[in-house]
Amino acid sequence: MPPSLIPQLLLCNQLPSWKLSRQGLWPDADVTDWSSVYQYRSNMFPALETELKQETLPDPYEDFMYRHLQYYGYFKAQRGSLPNSATQQHVWKNNPRFVLSGSFGERDDLIPDPLQKEKLLYSFMLSSPLLKSRQLLHDEFGEVNTRLREPRDLFAFFSGSGPLQAPRWPIECEVIKENIHHIEGVPPEPEYFYQPTGNEKVPEIVGEEKGTVVYQLDSVPTEGSYFSSSRVGGKRGIIKELAVTLQGPEDNTLLFESRFESGNLQKAIRVDTYEYELTLRTDLYTNKHTQWFYFRVQNTRKDVTYRFTIVNLLKPKSLYTLGMKPLMYSQLDASTHNIGWRREGNEIKYYKNNMDDGQQPFYCLTWTVQFPHDQDTCFFAHFYPYTYTDLQCYLLSVANNPIQSQFCKLRTLCRSLAGNTVYLLTITNPSRTPQEAAAKKAVVLSARVHPGESNGSWIMKGFLDFILSNSPDAELLRDIFVFKVIPMLNPDGVIVGNYRCSLAGRDLNRHYKTILKESFPCIWHTRNMIKRLLEEREVLLYCDFHGHSRKNNIFLYGCNNNDHKYWLHERVFPLMLSKNAPDKFSFHSCNFKVQKCKEGTGRVVMWRMGILNSYTMESTFGGSTLGNKKDTHFTTEDLKSLGYHVCDTLLDFCDPDRTKFTQCLEELKELLQQEIHKKFYELGQDMDLEGSWNDISLSDIESSTSGSDSSLSDGLPVHLLNIADELNKKKMHKKKKQKPLQTRKQRNEQYQRNNLIRELKSTEDTPERAGFASTLQKQPTFFKTSENTSSLTIKNEKPRMNELNGKDKGTSLDSSKTTTLILTKNKETMQREKPGFIVSCSSKNSTNTSQDPAADVKPNWSRSRFLGAKKGRSTMTVYPSLHIYTYP
Repeated sequence: MPPSLIPQLLLCNQLPSWKLSRQGLWPDADVTDWSSVYQYRSNMFPALETELKQETLPDPYEDFMYRHLQYYGYFKAQRGSLPNSATQQHVWKNNPRFVLSGSFGERDDLIPDPLQKEKLLYSFMLSSPLLKSRQLLHDEFGEVNTRLREPRDLFAFFSGSGPLQAPRWPIECEVIKENIHHIEGVPPEPEYFYQPTGNEKVPEIVGEEKGTVVYQLDSVPTEGSYFSSSRVGGKRGIIKELAVTLQGPEDNTLLFESRFESGNLQKAIRVDTYEYELTLRTDLYTNKHTQWFYFRVQNTRKDVTYRFTIVNLLKPKSLYTLGMKPLMYSQLDASTHNIGWRREGNEIKYYKNNMDDGQQPFYCLTWTVQFPHDQDTCFFAHFYPYTYTDLQCYLLSVANNPIQSQFCKLRTLCRSLAGNTVYLLTITNPSRTPQEAAAKKAVVLSARVHPGESNGSWIMKGFLDFILSNSPDAELLRDIFVFKVIPMLNPDGVIVGNYRCSLAGRDLNRHYKTILKESFPCIWHTRNMIKRLLEEREVLLYCDFHGHSRKNNIFLYGCNNNDHKYWLHERVFPLMLSKNAPDKFSFHSCNFKVQKCKEGTGRVVMWRMGILNSYTMESTFGGSTLGNKKDTHFTTEDLKSLGYHVCDTLLDFCDPDRTKFTQCLEELKELLQQEIHKKFYELGQDMDLEGSWNDISLSDIESSTSGSDSSLSDGLPVHLLNIADELNKKKMHKKKKQKPLQTRKQRNEQYQRNNLIRELKSTEDTPERAGFASTLQKQPTFFKTSENTSSLTIKNEKPRMNELNGKDKGTSLDSSKTTTLILTKNKETMQREKPGFIVSCSSKNSTNTSQDPAADVKPNWSRSRFLGAKKGRSTMTVYPSLHIYTYP
């Protein structure tokens, strides 16, 4: 490094890690009398010395950033707008900071010796306390330390002592200044489903003509408009009071409010003394997606029956028809009795709105409730809210934890459309060797791509609570995996109270194949991060946490694998999870069919990229119909416990002892045989079949996932269509341009290689199929042509699987090899017992295949954890583990 670059490095606060000292910077110089250098500086530059005495200079880093932002128009201050170039040049040439830039301007000829000039500059830097940067660390004697402070707002998202990032809202949204906070409380008793009596009242919708509007949002951006800009606090100006003004203490009108995080009430009409009609706000910049609700009421009266009716729901089916109750929160109960959210409501009815305006039909939800206190503040919600601020508070606690912050790195994945941070967590223990770090497989988890499905955040919170704990199982998982976690994919939608869309007005879970980086940044960066991760290591599992509004229990959607080598392997993890959480998780509700309308979902796109175990986890807004929790609502603790069960099942899935994996595969084959017999029985065909039934297309015997909370893709908004077309044309032109022409010799060589590969495959597949066929007593044939119809998919997917496996064809799911490699140094084993795993299929001989595994019977497999004892674990040597900082 030439000495002439030292001043620039010091000015930019990018000091390298070599040792700086007065003797070490110029080892060949004999400088003993530094006072003479100071005197020389004063004699040569008297004006400079005078200016130093008069002016206290700011930090160079902060001054540079100020001028940079001001120049590009991002910083508005009272000192004027853009700087004048001539004025700025004069200021810099007459400022001592200009001296430090490495040029002395017109006085440059006064110091002909470059080495002497460098000595002067360095002494000037060390002797002047005015130019010390807060980015460099100094000791108590004023010497420069070799370490830099961590860069601000570059990788770390916020410091432990700094404030939280305030949510940014679209400029059309009014936001109240109050901070809404709820305690987490667990109901003392199970909350059972509502049992309909058949006598529930169906109120007639009267609207504004016969009622009185007591709350209404003025301007709500709907379809036809689109997001333009955002700011902290939303709309500028004075926040108007939308609720009616009470006429006195005897006025019992309820005061409504929803202009806070995740709130979405648009209008409230009082149609009777204690009866109100409510209209929900649609997702911003759309005219649909009304399901989630969250609002506040004040001025309550106890021992009085109130009726609320939501009049503009869009789904024809709902869990409210199966006994689900709304949630209510009382601030007085929370402050005095530590009672949190609870299920409340009677006379619950979900029905079609009789007001037909010629457009899409609306549905109504009505219920009655009695408030526990007079003059109370209460909230109602579709499900337990979990806001963007809640997430930031949780991440702040992790960042401030000295232990958790060592193996959990918090980074910014990207910024959303509104400028809110999308956080990425990388969780893994430091590896002992670089080889061990490279051998770790990855697990990718995400949540809240649909902002109104807050149950995904509670499962994610349970997962993070466990994986960041000091449990031996958690430490073992961090030893063998690299976890990439995106806890909130759609922060904009969560903030404004959307149910399904981002501020682009589209369902992000239908646009994972998008090329519009600027319009769908969260999805684009997520896919790009996973693509880079696949180039670095194998991704064993991808799971996106969602909520479901029409089915009870928790279940997974996966993707059928067409490769016979891994036949049914994608179903093993869900089956294991159903055995570990038998009273919450329903394997029978799982589905593995890949539909054309779901090609843009995260689950399918990641599967196409080569992740065999790619899932969407659906957790109900209602509760369980299984085991000990039958007919009860899920609480936040139930959902958080499922996050633990995900970790538990990962250990079972990757156990080097493949007994549990093999048992599950055999049980899956048995279940599939029963499904085939049931299908033929329904078709009225002969069930006495022979042949290789493992050649069937599993999609043919599976129903579609149309019962899921799916929404067909609406395509791109009008203002984005031209941009997408231009990008596609450029992409196609680039591909055509880059494709090289092959010579005849190259084509002949390629043809010979393809023939050789076909011959090798045919010789490998013949003994495998023969061996598998001999294991089955009866082998019915079903949809023989399925293998041919899916051949194109298999051809397309094999190259991706080869990339995933590092071009080692036989290691895709053999997790035991990696696990054994990582844990060979651990000599002790961890023993844990779990009750019952019943593999016997004797009870499944009947044709009724709709039964889940027995809910009250827990798995009977041995719980010997693979080489994971932590008691005798020695202190690990911390290497600079680059895999932690893979992205961004």
